[in-house]
Amino acid sequence: MNFLKKKIRAIKDYPKPGIIYQDITPLLRDQYAFSLAIDLCCEKVDVDVDLIAAIDARGFILGSGIAYKTEKGIIPIRKMNKLPYDVIAEKYSLEYGDDQIELHTDSIERGQKIVLVDDVLATGGTTEAAIKLIDRLGGQISAIIFLLELRDLNGRDKLAKHADNIHSLIEL
Repeated sequence: MNFLKKKIRAIKDYPKPGIIYQDITPLLRDQYAFSLAIDLCCEKVDVDVDLIAAIDARGFILGSGIAYKTEKGIIPIRKMNKLPYDVIAEKYSLEYGDDQIELHTDSIERGQKIVLVDDVLATGGTTEAAIKLIDRLGGQISAIIFLLELRDLNGRDKLAKHADNIHSLIEL
């Protein structure tokens, strides 16, 4: 994982002073690093999973690659007012403000097994909101996969009550 870790760029004071933003775009740009990351994520997806759910926006990049390689469908969990059909919504707090995510009401059938994907686990607020949306539609979380986890922010602790199967490729 050291190869992948070296592809993460730290940007100070972004998006606001005091935040150190972990930029994954150098990893995405490197064809070998990106392919390796997708392959390693796919190893965490059980064959009986029904769908990949990906969180707006960089989660879409990883989730699409995982869905393609595992031959699963993908459902987008989007920021507010980005989905055109009937939605359910969940508000959450993140390390630099508040937001809301939404999911189409027909995205998940009751009992479907879902792998939830996002780029970074920080405080866990966004992911916890996504879990609540999936739960409200009757989906079951099979696994949660992150490219990067910021351990000092303790997001894993927040998610542990919702899922046992939490994976991060890189920990900082």
